[in-house]
Amino acid sequence: MSFRAARRAVALGFLLLFCFSRALFMRLRGPDTLERRAQWLHESAVFVMRRMRIGLKITGQPPASGLLVANHLSYLDIMIFGAALPCYLVSKIQIGRWPFFGTLARAGGTIFVDRSSRASAEAVTVEIAKRLKGPIPVLFFPEGTSTDGTTLLRFHSRFYTPAVDDAIPVTAAAVRYVLEDGSPESDVCWFGDDEFLPHLWKALAGPNFSAEIHFGEPTIYTSRRAAADATYAEIQSMREQPSLVLQ
Repeated sequence: MSFRAARRAVALGFLLLFCFSRALFMRLRGPDTLERRAQWLHESAVFVMRRMRIGLKITGQPPASGLLVANHLSYLDIMIFGAALPCYLVSKIQIGRWPFFGTLARAGGTIFVDRSSRASAEAVTVEIAKRLKGPIPVLFFPEGTSTDGTTLLRFHSRFYTPAVDDAIPVTAAAVRYVLEDGSPESDVCWFGDDEFLPHLWKALAGPNFSAEIHFGEPTIYTSRRAAADATYAEIQSMREQPSLVLQ
């Protein structure tokens, strides 16, 4: 058993328990609104990352509202984007059943989608449209799954629809992970047939790492396919830029 992984797992467990206790106190002090949930997730993610010594560098301006789309590398993206800005995430329904991260996502107001169900996708599109009318951005990963970072999968366009229909700005963002010992980014990514808990243990046993997020400029699109293609090209370009952590 890795002593480093065990030590970090215990620390992570205590940190998450503290965050969840704050969520309970928050509900006792006032109404359980979606905006307060998003703010709680933001504050909790910042707290956990600082205590776990995970660095975060941001380029560009995080959007204050609208639709946010990004490439997808790992379940860690939930925490990374949560720390970067208050937002609602759209995630596959399986994550809601996970220990730790699933609880964190549910408490933060995440919208869960069953990607095998057309009815679920339609319901999520309606929910995104409702939340886009508020002051908190909605984030989804148009690749539909996480990758090892070596390639960008074709973007699905369905969830762009509410932003296009209501002329709401769409912001592209690119996330990247940089490992302290120079190991490849794929060592942190969660993809393929990897199971959640074994991968989490591997990540806890591994070297320290930092995350980078590059935010683009908000843009209004007239069709969802044009939005998907344009943000794909933008994210691909941002991913090709040199790492800020290594500069």
